[in-house]
Amino acid sequence: MDNFEASESKMNGADRLCDVLLTNDVEVCFANPGTSEMHFVAALDRKPQMRCVLGLFEGVVTAAADGYARMAEKPAATLLHLGPGLANGLANLHNAKRARTPMINIVGDHASYHLQHDAPLTSDIESLARPMSHWVGRVEGPEDVGRATAEAYKAAMSLPGIATLILPADAAWGEVASSAVEQTKVPTPTTAPEEALGAAVAAIRSGGRTALLLTGRALRADALEIAGRIADATGVRLLAQMSNGRIERGIGRVPVTKVPYPVDEAVAALRDIDNLILIGAKVPVAFFAYPGKPGRLIRDDCEVIEFARPGDDLRNELARLAEELGVRPDAPAPVVQYGTGLDYPRSGQLTADAITLAVAALMPEKAIICDEAVTSGRRFFNLSQRSAPHDYIQLTGGAIGIGIPLAIGAAVACPDRKVIGLQADGSGMYTVQGLWTQARENLDIVTIIFANRSYAILQGEMRNVGVNNFGHNARRMLNIDDPALDWVSMANGMGVEAGRAETIEDFLNLFRGALARRGPFLIEAVI
Repeated sequence: MDNFEASESKMNGADRLCDVLLTNDVEVCFANPGTSEMHFVAALDRKPQMRCVLGLFEGVVTAAADGYARMAEKPAATLLHLGPGLANGLANLHNAKRARTPMINIVGDHASYHLQHDAPLTSDIESLARPMSHWVGRVEGPEDVGRATAEAYKAAMSLPGIATLILPADAAWGEVASSAVEQTKVPTPTTAPEEALGAAVAAIRSGGRTALLLTGRALRADALEIAGRIADATGVRLLAQMSNGRIERGIGRVPVTKVPYPVDEAVAALRDIDNLILIGAKVPVAFFAYPGKPGRLIRDDCEVIEFARPGDDLRNELARLAEELGVRPDAPAPVVQYGTGLDYPRSGQLTADAITLAVAALMPEKAIICDEAVTSGRRFFNLSQRSAPHDYIQLTGGAIGIGIPLAIGAAVACPDRKVIGLQADGSGMYTVQGLWTQARENLDIVTIIFANRSYAILQGEMRNVGVNNFGHNARRMLNIDDPALDWVSMANGMGVEAGRAETIEDFLNLFRGALARRGPFLIEAVI
């Protein structure tokens, strides 16, 4: 879309905001509005080109926008109500920032002349937004809306990253002159310096054990093919950063090993690396500090070469590296080959491994896996290397409560693909309201709840700091079994059909049935 002409001779700032978004192909708005945003809601109502998706909690809204952008490769808008509404969405904005997701948050504020009265909902929105945003701006008045919205879009697309635009109510309702809106030009991706390219080539040719650490666009299938050819020709290892926005994987794609979460496993996996070349990634570090364990997961004498940075065209940088190394662009890439089907148990006790094996074996081609299974699903990534071609998107920043709404965004972006959510029960309760949005939008999502009725990740963390015997208070803080959560009833209450599995046979029947139909379905897998 090159430009968008306002249909009315008179228009307000909210109309102009919508026009700028639509001109730049921002066509989905995940929303939880309030009084200050009613003029923007009215403007959205005049724009049928914009799909508006309601979330019943702002954490659902921000995570859904994250999932959408990861799959659509363009931003959605969010609509949030004042500082408290933004604050409710900050945890999943943190995850989106870590995933380097493009997003445009529209945060309503009081009319500019009303701020002096310090009304109950008045807050310092800029200070709330800044830690979880790459760019923060405030609209100065109705005629400033177009410029400010274009700047927000440009900022979201430049890194990419999180742009938060504060929209005072009087800027939204104030009248502006009707005029055509031009598409916003965004900067082209940057290029790694020649000296960085030379350092990467020298490290690979040094004879030392070398690895490429990949993230972002470098983990798409076409970029992985280039990385795979480099690995095949030079013997370097391919690693994915511990947390990534999206990985294209499965049969026909180049496999990549993800840096493990547990510190001891990560240290062991990286111990033999002499040279680490960063492709948009950071030096691997532990999620937390533990007594007697390292923070950096590589050896102290490992040489680190920052070749490509987050704002670079990572696929192009891999192609530059391959060309400099003399790697033939037409050489066959070492992709995962078709072979015998993955095996999985057909009967017996239901376990986390049984579930992940079944999902890995039975998922349809082009499925999108949204992984917030945390402890229970930790082995899924390795077990699914030979699955049908699929996309894998995961919790990135460690702030739990992303999984259910992340699947919403992925399903809105890709309505022709089956979305499978691997969801821990404890973190699922943070944004359980997202099930209602799944039902309302009739999204094709299968949500699998790993119902171990505990914060198992925290039990493991207690052991990591040397506590193996849990007393009364610790058990009360780490278990969620008294009373036990009834996920089938909760899902049904929000309009999502559901079933409970207590055996492998139960799970396979429910999962096969969910794959054979469209629309949302939830499986409570009791393990």
